[in-house]
Amino acid sequence: MFTPSTKLRSTAAAVTMAAALVGLGARAANAADWPTLKEGAYLYSDITGAGTVTKVDLGEFGTCHTLSKSALSVQIVTGSASLELYSGADCTGGTWASGTLAQANLPRAALSYRVVPA
Repeated sequence: MFTPSTKLRSTAAAVTMAAALVGLGARAANAADWPTLKEGAYLYSDITGAGTVTKVDLGEFGTCHTLSKSALSVQIVTGSASLELYSGADCTGGTWASGTLAQANLPRAALSYRVVPA
């Protein structure tokens, strides 16, 4: 049979575990917060729109741009252009296309990009 001190320890352990899980959930929710959507295209060096930001010139169609720091996430809001992101420098390697409205973590780091008509 359980003694009062055993029940107290079990309750304390349950409360501690619940507090830890709530804390983990709150951190995960905050980490998922993206910057506010705004017109244009932005590449971020970290996931969920964090880290160093590169503003993309959406009027420069077709030119390949090699990034000084790889991009791990993208945010784009435009009606006329999209991005092709490449895993290699000089628009080589695997490609990921954004569309005209996107907010996404990339499947792999992008080292270069090209603006294309929508």
